[in-house]
Amino acid sequence: MEPSEPFDVLSLRHVPADPRSWRSAARIRVLVDGVDVVETIHPDSDSSLFHEMLIGPPGTWPLRAGGEPRRVELSNNYCVTDCCGGVFVTVERAGGLVVWTWENTNDIRVPLPPDSHFDADRYDAELDRFAADHSWEEPVDTAARFLARELVTLDWHRRWNCLTPPWGFGVSVGDRDEKAHITMRFRVEDSLLATTFRHCTMYVTGNEPVGDQVRRFAERIATSDPRSAAQHS
Repeated sequence: MEPSEPFDVLSLRHVPADPRSWRSAARIRVLVDGVDVVETIHPDSDSSLFHEMLIGPPGTWPLRAGGEPRRVELSNNYCVTDCCGGVFVTVERAGGLVVWTWENTNDIRVPLPPDSHFDADRYDAELDRFAADHSWEEPVDTAARFLARELVTLDWHRRWNCLTPPWGFGVSVGDRDEKAHITMRFRVEDSLLATTFRHCTMYVTGNEPVGDQVRRFAERIATSDPRSAAQHS
């Protein structure tokens, strides 16, 4: 059904990594018509959207709308939402509209906003704009983005019979400052077809260009089985 009111407007903004967070990844906050709706219904929460989720193709971005509904976690209590709750939206494309249906499992007494209706073209343009903006990055964030790009070219997980996690080809920021590093996480199946997680670590230094560091790490992944050097996650 077409909404009787004008379209809502989505805007995304960068949030630096919070020292209270369980991960060192930079976060994303969503605003609808200039209002941080998540902050309104889940005050002082931690954003569940990581910049790393935008590393892969647009179809893998959590907020990208398709014909099938997609339930997306927007916030948590510095904990897993299955334990302590959070805010979710179900995202769905319907013709020229993108519709968000809100859900709050943190405190069901808090009134939910009505469904948000976005013009699909403007919605997609905002996602594209935000994903293309790298002005906020620290070297470790740039390294994560570069590595994901290199891994796509290598198609390494097929070569070594590994499975990647759903977001960002398994690449994430592991730490910042003097211990800055990125982690490449992947899954392997054992002889009983049970899946286990493993990871490889790449430290990022200020002694040489980030691109050179990433290429050297990617070459190692391409020429030697990462499963032999990886650690269990």
